[in-house]
Amino acid sequence: MTARRAVHPLVGIARELSAEVERLAPSFVAASAASAARGAVAFVYNPLAYARAPHELYLERHGHAPKEVLLVGMNPGPFGMAQTGVPFGEVAAVRDWLGLEASVEAPRATHPKRPVLGFDCKRSEVSGARLWGWARDRIGTPERFFARFFVVNYCPLVFVDAGGRNVTPDKLPAALRAPLEAACDRALGRTVDALAPRHVVGVGAFAAEAARRALAGRAVALGQVLHPSPASPKANRGWAALAEAELRALGIALGEGD
Repeated sequence: MTARRAVHPLVGIARELSAEVERLAPSFVAASAASAARGAVAFVYNPLAYARAPHELYLERHGHAPKEVLLVGMNPGPFGMAQTGVPFGEVAAVRDWLGLEASVEAPRATHPKRPVLGFDCKRSEVSGARLWGWARDRIGTPERFFARFFVVNYCPLVFVDAGGRNVTPDKLPAALRAPLEAACDRALGRTVDALAPRHVVGVGAFAAEAARRALAGRAVALGQVLHPSPASPKANRGWAALAEAELRALGIALGEGD
């Protein structure tokens, strides 16, 4: 009889979170169906489900404890994790630097302007290109980066309005956001328990605040760095150098010269 392979701790957490948010997803669309407001959610994508293969490959290959620093993003970008299942997962960075590629299924419903093409997506996710490009240029190899760092997203869902625009979790109605945040808080807490990082750093204000709430009372240093979004004028003036300075201020050394 063949022994069953043990499930990686982070894979178990991701599968449970995926099931929880999958049950919540219809409520966002149903609530928005009665609203004509700009930004009402018309589609919800769950890459933990349809991009499960590359997501779990990422977790299994690089999610080994302990980590020194856990970087926490907000939620998937439409041309990043929504396509590859990897946080900040710009296709070229995931395939060519991280060396990860696996099949991505078609979600049940997508906006015509926001198809899921998986690793065939030709659009670049600027935030992901900046974050993983910094890791490559500053630290070198994935093995060296993941020996100290790991990257997750707080919320795994993508929200798209009727016009095809991305809706970030902070723009969701509070009544709908509360059960989603409860599920994401639990998952982040379990992830920290599994990886035992010394630092948890929110990439952007939303993720930093979510980490402070979810990890209250845990013996972990909390901090924040600038989000690499092209919507941020400050990030467009040289995100990598600014983020490095913020990491150093948190007591996180990056190598020679620190």
